[in-house]
Amino acid sequence: METAINTSIVHEDHNWLTVKETHIWANLMAKLDSQADHKTIWFLFSLVFQGVLFLPIPAVLLYYYNAPIIVLPITFGLYLANIIVGMGGSGIRMVIGVFIFTAVVNLAMLAIYIL
Repeated sequence: METAINTSIVHEDHNWLTVKETHIWANLMAKLDSQADHKTIWFLFSLVFQGVLFLPIPAVLLYYYNAPIIVLPITFGLYLANIIVGMGGSGIRMVIGVFIFTAVVNLAMLAIYIL
């Protein structure tokens, strides 16, 4: 009887990668949903962050690195998209998602023209 209690059973899970990816995605979505009470703070944070760090990017890229003028409407368009998403009543997933997308696009523009 004693050996039956102490034996360990190992189950092989052939779908462990799928389960792990789903678990990470579910955790991320749960974390985003938990921030729903702080939607206004996230919106204001994204506006201040972009206003301070990303809106000067066109001036730097146009003046120092001879970037094309398309950099200017892209940066301002993304900033206005953030304003519309934040003030338009979108959910917290959309507010944070657009903020992250805007940050990635602006950093990509910096990398393309500087490097």
